[in-house]
Amino acid sequence: MLTTQYVPGAPNWLDLGVTDTEAAAAFYGGVFGWTAESAGPDAGGYGFFQLGGKTVAGVGPLTEEGASAAWTVHFHSTDVDALAKAVEQAGGVVRFGPCDVFTAGRLAGFTDPTGAEFAVWQPRETPGLEVVAGPGSLAWTELYTTDAAAAKTFYRSVFGWETVDNEMGDDFVYTVASPAGTDPAGDAGHSGLMQLPEEARAAGSASEWHPYFGVADCDATVAAATERGATVVIPPEDAEGIGRLAKLLDPFGAPFALITPSPR
Repeated sequence: MLTTQYVPGAPNWLDLGVTDTEAAAAFYGGVFGWTAESAGPDAGGYGFFQLGGKTVAGVGPLTEEGASAAWTVHFHSTDVDALAKAVEQAGGVVRFGPCDVFTAGRLAGFTDPTGAEFAVWQPRETPGLEVVAGPGSLAWTELYTTDAAAAKTFYRSVFGWETVDNEMGDDFVYTVASPAGTDPAGDAGHSGLMQLPEEARAAGSASEWHPYFGVADCDATVAAATERGATVVIPPEDAEGIGRLAKLLDPFGAPFALITPSPR
């Protein structure tokens, strides 16, 4: 379960890189009720999505050459510079940074050995997202990967994650990760890792991280999103003991998912 009591290795920030931030604000505002706030004139167009006056995500223009619209999951670190070295030693790539973001914190972006992009946030004045694990906010993060074994080895090496594999039938394994020293089978789980099926890899699907946003009604939110130009990748379906899930592409091509959690 995600929490704003951030610890090393747990998701603590999320942002959307997109070609048209105003159009993105209109889309997500219509779907989740978010408002958009600028980070200021020196922030290069970066801003914040807020719900009830509290930050649920960041948003900014694409800055890397050849980049496509995407949500980037950030994980907490107490030392981004040391973590960058750990990423390289484990076979990952440093895409940018480490660098200071004014007095808010220190940032770096990476690519894991299977090709999935992620980032790390070292808090200073900004600990992380102000709201998670509620309607309209980040509820889970998930990695689709072309090599689940390599991904698990990498993230356990870099972050010290604890992992547990869940057999889901038909040779499908879903791995749940939690911060070092916690129980991934309990409430400490924050992310899921799963192997892309062979047919998806053959069709060109690549490794990627995407967020899940909590919603009160998965079906109604899917309808609201598609009315505004989103594409359904996985239609709403029930996952026993977890909730009702769906996956979409926003109008700009960024993948995200929805979950209406099962009652505890």
